[in-house]
Amino acid sequence: MTTPRELDGSSAGGQFLRTALALSVLETEPVRLANVRGDRSTPGLRHQHLAVLETMADLCDAEVSGAELGSETVVFEPGLEPADSERGREHLAGGSYAVDIGTAGSVTLLCNALLPLATVLESPLSVTVSGGTDVAWSPPLDYLRYVKLPLVRRFGIQAACEVDRRGFYPDGGGTVTLRLAPSSLERIDLLERGSIEGLRLYSTESESLADRDVAYRQAEGALERLDEVSELEVTERCERTVASPSPGSALVLCVDHGTGIAGFSALGERGKPAERVGEDAADAANRFLEGTAPVDRHMGDQLLAFLAIAGGKVRVPSVTEHVETRCELLEAFGVDVGLERDRETAVVSVTSPLSVRE
Repeated sequence: MTTPRELDGSSAGGQFLRTALALSVLETEPVRLANVRGDRSTPGLRHQHLAVLETMADLCDAEVSGAELGSETVVFEPGLEPADSERGREHLAGGSYAVDIGTAGSVTLLCNALLPLATVLESPLSVTVSGGTDVAWSPPLDYLRYVKLPLVRRFGIQAACEVDRRGFYPDGGGTVTLRLAPSSLERIDLLERGSIEGLRLYSTESESLADRDVAYRQAEGALERLDEVSELEVTERCERTVASPSPGSALVLCVDHGTGIAGFSALGERGKPAERVGEDAADAANRFLEGTAPVDRHMGDQLLAFLAIAGGKVRVPSVTEHVETRCELLEAFGVDVGLERDRETAVVSVTSPLSVRE
């Protein structure tokens, strides 16, 4: 076994693990992650993190140690040969896989971890995931469908998401299929926000909440709060009632502009009025509209793995903890990351991406 790259997750959460595993596959380089999720109250692997680890291992026939609940040290060695010069970076076989997280663990976080692998696929990949589609501490499903995927497709990632059933906390039970095709990622340059083109709104309620008009009330709360600050043309308004083992609701707002998409979301909570759910998402959208960044604060860190692959520059609304830890992780893999802050925003840049290395 090649000596693994040593990585320390003592000041990071699950995103550090997911990005590290993706980079390990992309670079066909073994890694040893110590202090996994070290800054969380319950460190170590939880169900959703274990599902990501096992899925990555299945995709690249990796040798793994520490693949168990609660483990704080993981060693991951991809079972792939580095690509030769004629085949470029394509070296990962596709196929069809099924993953059951087993709880309401986040389906969208697992999908996010897999997206960069499209750049090294030899054939299409289909992964059907069961778990929580709209749960706390992760992007709601409609953020993945209507913000993340359309944005990365602009730069060459061929990806689609099919939804069979939604899953809210605590039972989960949602099922989603992520489909990836071999992709060539273009350099990502998102420095300026284009002119605002309109607003799309997606409000979802479980069947058990339909008699309370939760989806409608969420949408109304969002639009009323937005109207107080700005006049946005609503180009799409979608209210859905869906089957789910658990009661729940979610709202996602998408702001389309000339150079990209920004997304803002909120989840229903027991005892929280549906109108307030909409207002929370609208408040985040209003803060974005007052600034100049082309992406929302969550997308800022999610794009860093793609910057590492293809290079480019992205202006982010703020340097969040996730931005900082992902920059540190990319640097640990030898990626030269620049971070320039100004009064209101910051620019993250990669000038020597993984795709051009000898």
